[in-house]
Amino acid sequence: MAKVAFLGLGVMGYPMARHLKEKGHEVTVYNRTRAKADKWVSEHGGRAAGTPREAAQGQEIVFACVGNDDDLRQVTLGPDGAFEGMSAGSIFVDHTTASAEVARELYAAARDKGFAFIDAPVSGGQAGAENGVLTVMCGGDAEVYAKAEPVIMSFARASRLLGPAGSGQLTKMINQICIAGLVQGLAEGIHFGKKAGLDIEAVLEVISKGAAGSWQMENRGQTMNQGKFDFGFAVDWMRKDLSIVLDEARKNGASLPVTAIVDQFYAEVQKMGGKRWDTSSLIARLDK
Repeated sequence: MAKVAFLGLGVMGYPMARHLKEKGHEVTVYNRTRAKADKWVSEHGGRAAGTPREAAQGQEIVFACVGNDDDLRQVTLGPDGAFEGMSAGSIFVDHTTASAEVARELYAAARDKGFAFIDAPVSGGQAGAENGVLTVMCGGDAEVYAKAEPVIMSFARASRLLGPAGSGQLTKMINQICIAGLVQGLAEGIHFGKKAGLDIEAVLEVISKGAAGSWQMENRGQTMNQGKFDFGFAVDWMRKDLSIVLDEARKNGASLPVTAIVDQFYAEVQKMGGKRWDTSSLIARLDK
């Protein structure tokens, strides 16, 4: 069992930290809003810290799951940042979906201070975090990852090192590229079926067993047909992720025409009032 800290108790971090505690690890938590950290401790035990630096002191592994690059820099760098509290030989594992650039920046900063950094964005959404079945995509050094992996598996069903620093974030970008295209295709298929007067529930039941089948179809097809969009991963978050994807594509020369247009479709959903709807709400702009 390890001494760990968890920074960021949002819809993902709150249950991820709980799984660490339930697996027997000694957990210290930090959240920008202190009341949420105190609430977590009242429910699960452990300790709440007042700053990221305080949370990181004496820990073997420090986990983080915050909003974006700027949030990540705020909890790691500066006099109250976690990097000022970490010990030589400890490991910082970042589950934020952020840029590959910030991952490489923090990897270098950690190395200079004598500890390690792994970028480890996750897939599986709020349900995956609550049920402890996230998929974790990692970038960093192999020997460091080998030490962190057993603890990461406290809230994951799959975790893999994909390459050097930044590789986890790049893999998460691919994940979001694939999701964007799949959800748009599913939305168009359901929309087309409605216009054709078909029984969509029956159609989805049949085609999900064939080559068109996907996680999105199995888990979101029927609810998309019903106009229900309250499943956790908000359109605002997806647009944040896609902005990271498209920025990286401009740097590496990748051509992402479908991703770019689906990003604009999500912008339309936002204008419809769907900022907090989940990503399957792409169908709403077709059915309006």
